[in-house]
Amino acid sequence: MRHVLVTGAGSGIGRGIALAFARTGADITLCDRTAAPLGETEALARDAGAGRVTAITADLRDGDAPGAVVDEAWDRAPVDVLVSSAGVYPATPFLDLDAATWDRVLDVNTRAPVLLTVALARRAVPVGRGASVVNISSGAALRARPGAAPYSTSKAALEAATRASALELGHHGIRVNAVAPGFVTVDSAVNPVTAEYADAVGDNPLGRRGLPDDIARAVVWLAGDEANWITGEVLRVDGGSSTGAWNLPQHWTADGREEHA
Repeated sequence: MRHVLVTGAGSGIGRGIALAFARTGADITLCDRTAAPLGETEALARDAGAGRVTAITADLRDGDAPGAVVDEAWDRAPVDVLVSSAGVYPATPFLDLDAATWDRVLDVNTRAPVLLTVALARRAVPVGRGASVVNISSGAALRARPGAAPYSTSKAALEAATRASALELGHHGIRVNAVAPGFVTVDSAVNPVTAEYADAVGDNPLGRRGLPDDIARAVVWLAGDEANWITGEVLRVDGGSSTGAWNLPQHWTADGREEHA
């Protein structure tokens, strides 16, 4: 039975991922900053069929927290899958940025996943155990958005860190990949969005917004044996929104094209 550690498991995509693994019967360790929603996920995971379920409350902005979380989880049972889903997405106009805002986003969205991966590798490598790491990125890694300079930067850096760690850890049997969601409908007090924003970014060729389960299914597959020769990759689960600018008008009409033929 696999032991899966999921950060950001208190709500949204992280909760969806935790419950997807729970439905496979895995042992689950849940991590989030706030105890109450984490407790809700814990109860849901038990109902979904998980084996042992444990909750760890931790603030991953603390540089020592990622290592402590991995150690606490590993001391219960070696960790087979690590999913770094915890993230913050503040809306801060560029001229209002300061060091504290920038550092908070990068600390949670980039530094914490890297340090979690380091901590896992330090426990797994000496005992010869393989593992799978899945980082949760974003379409913002490819396209900047107003008010999201630190967020876009953090996710682009996370994708680079995913490739770098996959390169160095592959020969130890540790795979590191990322899943980059498009716009996903979630109820998140940590990262609220306006209806106007959702309407603007939620359009895509497949014609619907994503759901946490869309991302969770991809994560479970990427972490599993069917993907055991994949590492250092970013899987974009976004309804096709990264393929191009779907909502732009044609740049000339059919009549205009005939005139220029």
